[in-house]
Amino acid sequence: MIKKIILITILLLIVSCKNVYTQSILYPPEPPKIELFDSSIVNDEKKWSINNVHDPSIIKAHNGWYYIYSTDVKAYGIPRPGIQIRKSKDLINWQFVGYVFDNDKYVFKGIPQEAFEWSKASTLWAPDVKFLNNKYYLYYSASTFGKNQSYIGLATSNNPEGPWKDEGLVIKTKQGDPVNAIDPCLIFDENGDTWLSYGSFWTGIYLIKIDKRTGKPTEKGFGINIARRKGTVSGAIEGSYIIYNPKFKKYYLFVSYDSLFSDYNVRVARSDKITGPYVDYNGNLMTDLTLPPDEVGTKILGGYKFKNDDGWIAPGHNSVLVDGDDWYIVHHARPALNKNWMYLHIRRIVWTDDGWPVVSPERYAGEKIQEIPQSLVIGV
Repeated sequence: MIKKIILITILLLIVSCKNVYTQSILYPPEPPKIELFDSSIVNDEKKWSINNVHDPSIIKAHNGWYYIYSTDVKAYGIPRPGIQIRKSKDLINWQFVGYVFDNDKYVFKGIPQEAFEWSKASTLWAPDVKFLNNKYYLYYSASTFGKNQSYIGLATSNNPEGPWKDEGLVIKTKQGDPVNAIDPCLIFDENGDTWLSYGSFWTGIYLIKIDKRTGKPTEKGFGINIARRKGTVSGAIEGSYIIYNPKFKKYYLFVSYDSLFSDYNVRVARSDKITGPYVDYNGNLMTDLTLPPDEVGTKILGGYKFKNDDGWIAPGHNSVLVDGDDWYIVHHARPALNKNWMYLHIRRIVWTDDGWPVVSPERYAGEKIQEIPQSLVIGV
């Protein structure tokens, strides 16, 4: 009888502990449902939310709002040029704000004149926004698909929603040059100095020193090559984003591989110095052309499909948000059922003890980082 009472008591304690853990876990509310392939909103920007987002750059502004700036795209239509702006208070619900370059102020329909004359671009691509000199600095790309007659420009504003002043040329390339001047990313190193990474296909990703006063290069030329891929895959590397993690005292280079319409994916490498060399988890150099091209760069994000959905393809061209102790990767992806649509995805980043980023398989929905007992982890 005593043994039975003890056994029942132990079982009750186990159940009680499990209930305490379960009750103490904070679950986020159900995220807003986004209707995929909603043709009724194609021409209504105010209803776009996370629709029509490509190459997103994120920043948390001093007014407490999160802002995303992205490439001019539009499913089943001709996009208005000028760099799209969205904002959110919670990283989940997004409002369309407008455009960096207003059509009424620019002769070439939302594209600064010098950028248009050099590149003949019909839209602007892949912006990057940082806060510098008490202003918002926005770097933008002007080019045409498959060519490297390209132009990276700079615009500044005192307000994340504008108005923006075009500051002109940062760097440009022409046909015959080894590099393609698109996909800029402004980086602050551990000493507070500024650099710009850029490049797409051709001979890969380059890094050049930037004058903090002007936001423009301190030297002539293209800078140094920090990552590249073989010609057998058409040199398919782009969308660089570099960020310093002071905990591990390393610089992390994120890049996107392969075709943005099908097998786009995100790789990462790291370095003790901003100028490199950047190596992946296996110690492979990001400039090594002797290895198979898919073996270089640690893959942290790719297409996927869960059991009860249709899946996503071509996630890529990311930026990174550091918000206090929380890290997020921000990127676009395409539904597997129809790759003509593009949507914003945001995921948490957590870090391994040896200093490598791991991306959550689930999109961010307001969840908090918290400890749970091993017994509640399925599969453990």
